[in-house]
Formats: sequence, C-alpha cells, structure tokens
Amino acid sequence: MRRGLAHAGAWTLATGAAVTLSWWGVHTVMSGTAYDPPLAVPLAAQPLSSSTHRAEPPPDPTPEQPSPSASPPPSAPSPSAPGSPSAARPPAAPAPAPQPNGKGSGGESVKSYAVSGGRVVFDLHPSTADLVSATPAAGWRMQVWKQPSWIRVTFTRDGREVSVFCTWHDHPPLVEIVDP
Repeated sequence: MRRGLAHAGAWTLATGAAVTLSWWGVHTVMSGTAYDPPLAVPLAAQPLSSSTHRAEPPPDPTPEQPSPSASPPPSAPSPSAPGSPSAARPPAAPAPAPQPNGKGSGGESVKSYAVSGGRVVFDLHPSTADLVSATPAAGWRMQVWKQPSWIRVTFTRDGREVSVFCTWHDHPPLVEIVDP
C-alpha cells in the first residue's frame, strides 16, 4: 500500500513539474512577442462594398403616394431606375472632412497604391501626408514607420520586401514604390 502511494506521489510531483516547466517556457516565449494593432482605417463612414453588406430591398410596387406638400427627408436617397448604373454601383466616397489639426479639404486628395504585398492609402495634402490605411495581401506581413517628414510601409514575405515611401520634406508629398 505504501509503495502504491509513493508511486502516485512521485507521479504527481513529476507531472506537476512537467506542466510548470511547459507553462513557464510558453509564457517566456509569448511574453516577448509584440502584436501591432490593426492599422486599416475605413475611408467612409459607411462601407461601400462588403461581404456582410446587404443591398436594400426593392421598393414596394404599390407605395403610398405622399401629399403634394410633403417632401422626402433630407437623408432619403434619390430614386433610380433598377438596372441603371447608379443603382448597380455604390456612390463614390465623399471628400474627407476637415481634420481637427487644421488640414481641410482644400487641395488634398486620397490616393491608393496597390503593390504585390498589399495596398496603401495616403491622404496627400499640399505640404504633408497622412496614412489612411495599409492592408497586407494574404500571406504577407506589414510594418509601418512614421516620422515628421515621411511614412514608410513595408510588406514582407519569404525574404521578399516591397516598400511604399511617402516623403514631403521641403517639397509636396511624393510617393515612391520599391518593388525589386
């Protein structure tokens, strides 16, 4: 009986030591890992196309007629004929609203750059630029560097590196793509 208890105690101690050692090893490796927050930012308040976006149902064939003095609410979309280009395609994204940092919508433009590693979108102002979003393609990793006069987005996969630079020191923003 004592021999059985001794074996059970030894097994319990060995198992506890193994679990503790395994947990400590995994914890040590994972605590040194840094995860960057997602950097993709939507361009518009409402998504223009999405796999989860549902099209609005067609209007009722016999809608009630409003009185002549009634007008549709300002947010109501204008009617369009089914099958027309405006009904089949979502409207273009609106111009960016003025930013609190004093950068308004006078002269800026949002430009998208597709490279083999992903897509980068910049909001280019007359004397500066902002990163709107950067999205890596499937299987690619992404890294972003921001400085007062430049932004660099680099996509990497299997030793290959594709970079998109935006610089604006003493000149208007200039975008350069390095894809060897």
